[in-house]
Parts: sequence; structure tokens; C-alpha cells
Amino acid sequence: MFSGAQISLYPMTDDFVGVIMSALGALDPYRERLRIETDDISTLLVGTPDVVFAAMRDLFVAAAKTGKHCVLHATISRGCPGEPDDPICQTPELTGPLAPMDERKAEALAAIAAAPVSGQIAAAQFSLYTLGIDRHMDEIYGCIDVVKSSGTFEKSKNFCTKLRGDASAVFATVGEAFLRFGPPAGHVTVDLTVSGNSPSAV
Repeated sequence: MFSGAQISLYPMTDDFVGVIMSALGALDPYRERLRIETDDISTLLVGTPDVVFAAMRDLFVAAAKTGKHCVLHATISRGCPGEPDDPICQTPELTGPLAPMDERKAEALAAIAAAPVSGQIAAAQFSLYTLGIDRHMDEIYGCIDVVKSSGTFEKSKNFCTKLRGDASAVFATVGEAFLRFGPPAGHVTVDLTVSGNSPSAV
């Protein structure tokens, strides 16, 4: 299995370099459990989904806690057939057969409810793609049921779903969508944009 995210952080301030450099310290607790590669467009985080999402959450929260309008964009993928297996990505949740839908829904909602409170409000929109499987809409509809019961659902939009709430709960909602829906060994991707402190929040 290979799982990870390409992420980019955009602080809307003249001191964007300072905000980014300071926020990068939030990744320090995860560095031994992630492979991190950075270039001039994005940073790649490779590891298990729980660690990847926790690292993204903490990076975003650290930047947004400055009070500046900050946006994080991520392209997240697991099981891509074009990527080699990587031992750093191995996790029990992505092995074995696909569990019954009701069981996966219950596990997802329990994980979202257990998310720690960050104190930072975030808005997000995301799209989930379960690739290369028959009846993929069964997985999407199951995910929608969880999102609508998560406490972070705001509204459906064209091509995506909008969330709002504490940043920890928002990242947990997207993380559970990514982890629980689609076959464990299947190719699943998420397109995610998270915003904090927007002056045009509606």
C-alpha cells in the first residue's frame, strides 16, 4: 500500500514566509513516521492515513492560529496502482476484506466524535473518488451518510461537499471518508481545500 498527500499552504499575508516557517514546526512530532519531500509547489507527506491527516491538521491549525486568512490545499491518495508499496504506509485498516457498510459508518462516526478540540474554526470542501470499482456510488452514498451525521456538514455543492466546524473535527471527517470508503486495497483519492479566518466567510 502507498498512501500520502501533496499539500500546499497559502497564508494570505505579507508575512507569508514567516507564517509558513513557523507552522512547519507542527510537523516535528510526525517526522519519524512520515516521508516528507518539498519542492517549490507542494510538500509530499507519505505515511499511514491517520498520521498524514494529523500532520495536515496540525500544520493548518498552527498557521491559522496566527489569525491570518490561511488556506491548505491537498491531493490525497491511497492504493494508487502506479506507486510502489511503502512499509511506512502499512496500517491494519487497509488490509483484509471490505467490512460491512454499517460497521464502517459506526467506526467513522466514533472516530470523528473522539477528535480533540483544536479551538480553530475551519471551513472545507472535499471530493471523494473511489476508483476502479463497480457500484462505486454505494461507497459514496455511505460516505455522505457519515458526513451528514458528523456534526461538520454544512451543505452539498456542485462536485464537492462543504464542511464547517472545529478544524480537528473537519480533518477527522475527511480522514474517515478517505479511510473507510472504497476497498482497503483499492485506489481512493480526495481533493481537499481547507480555509481559516476568511474575511468573506458565509
